[in-house]
Amino acid sequence: MRSPELGGAGDTPALDIDGRTYTYAQLDAAIERWIDRHGPREPVYDASMLTIADVLICVCAAARRGIPVIVENPDARPHRPSIPPSAFLLVTTSGSTGRPRALARTAASWFDSFPAFTTITGILATDRVLITGPLHATMHLFGALHALWRGACVTDDPSQATVVHAVPAVLREVVHTAPRLRTAIVAGIALDDGAAAAAEGIALIEYYGSAEVSLVAARRVPEPLRLLDGVDAEVRGGLLYIRSPYSVLGAPEWFGVGDLAELGDNRELTVRGRGEFAINVGGTTVVAEDVERILETLDGVTAAAVIGSPHAVFGETVTAAVQLDGASIEEIRSRARRVLTKEAMPRRWVALQALPRTGGGKVARGRLKDLLT
Repeated sequence: MRSPELGGAGDTPALDIDGRTYTYAQLDAAIERWIDRHGPREPVYDASMLTIADVLICVCAAARRGIPVIVENPDARPHRPSIPPSAFLLVTTSGSTGRPRALARTAASWFDSFPAFTTITGILATDRVLITGPLHATMHLFGALHALWRGACVTDDPSQATVVHAVPAVLREVVHTAPRLRTAIVAGIALDDGAAAAAEGIALIEYYGSAEVSLVAARRVPEPLRLLDGVDAEVRGGLLYIRSPYSVLGAPEWFGVGDLAELGDNRELTVRGRGEFAINVGGTTVVAEDVERILETLDGVTAAAVIGSPHAVFGETVTAAVQLDGASIEEIRSRARRVLTKEAMPRRWVALQALPRTGGGKVARGRLKDLLT
């Protein structure tokens, strides 16, 4: 293997994306051309404005040279006052709760987790790995770089894909256009019953993590989530804190992820949703993600998102934004009453043509709150 970032060689397919195909030999040559074209003295690469294929060539060139590379959303770039000396990847948070924040990580903070990720997912060098979102979303960049490290082929063609990385909402659609899928890898938000049902007959892997601490826990559905070896967790006041060798530069030893969680035996982890989106309804805690998962199982609901709204008597009540498919709000409200507790039942319903989402497919809760308040 000529370069540590590539796990394949010769005529083995490496990229089939953006209408361009590369074998590993051709990809290796493209990386060398990139280095030659951009000169040996360029201190940092910026891949943010590039096509997916060129992002991966640029990132691999940076890895080969040992210099930092920026992969950000060009439409929402954070202020980055300096670059830490040991930084390799300059990425951001997803921006699901507000504007993306700048992060920096070493190469080892991702590459060192690749063997464990391979064991969890079972990805083979013969697989074609479908990436379903932009590479400035770290779950997709991680998935693509892992595939190249493994020697697999990264693709944007569902018809040829054998493995997919997707958030649950995207997985629901992808399975209808990807007849060769054998494995689906879900992250970003918790797996819901509808997405799991859509992937029936496909090996389903779910992992939990964040842009700041990378991989935290994983499972083969229907097994429970378990912490990765080397990753420690504590629950303080109901909120999850992580100590990990995969954390970004500058993170505290114990990083507060911001999610409500519970720890069980055998390093089992149950994540209940964002702590900041826990809704206090008359002293009862309602977790937004729990309500969303239930609403998305109802006939006529394509997608749902929930926030808390101020209330003079109860403190907060639940507001639900829903994408509907052939049903009225009145019908959905009636169905919801049968499955939700009184406290979790939305007092206000808003039908939207599409929920606001980040580039990675998560609900952009900051923008949603602006829409609904």
